[in-house]
Amino acid sequence: MPQLAKGGKWVFGWVLAGPRGELTIPPEACDEYGFQTGDEVIFLPGSRPSGGFGLSTPRLLAQMAAPLQTRALCRSQVGQNGQLVVPSAVGLQPGTRLLAVRGSGRALGFVVRGSIYDEALKHSGLEVFGQDS
Repeated sequence: MPQLAKGGKWVFGWVLAGPRGELTIPPEACDEYGFQTGDEVIFLPGSRPSGGFGLSTPRLLAQMAAPLQTRALCRSQVGQNGQLVVPSAVGLQPGTRLLAVRGSGRALGFVVRGSIYDEALKHSGLEVFGQDS
């Protein structure tokens, strides 16, 4: 997993949204966050600067002092090989290019803009997951 800039966030790579809003969670992220086939996942709003969304589980959020589940946009379930259909409430458009970013340890970040996204665009060797990968 590369770190794009010294002292910066670590990224798992690019994730491309499929024609029905499906995406692939990078295998390394599945391992790190414990996402498994059949798990319920919770979509959380992304930050204003980076947009996108965070992806977590009830188990990970239960460990937080503040109940983040109250901020949930919607829920879904992890399919085979880390496949995930993103509910329409998230607003993900087919073909969207997201950057999978190591978040707080409680949620995997999928960002669509901002400084880390711009930095990632300069790194041609990042792995791509999903449509046309």
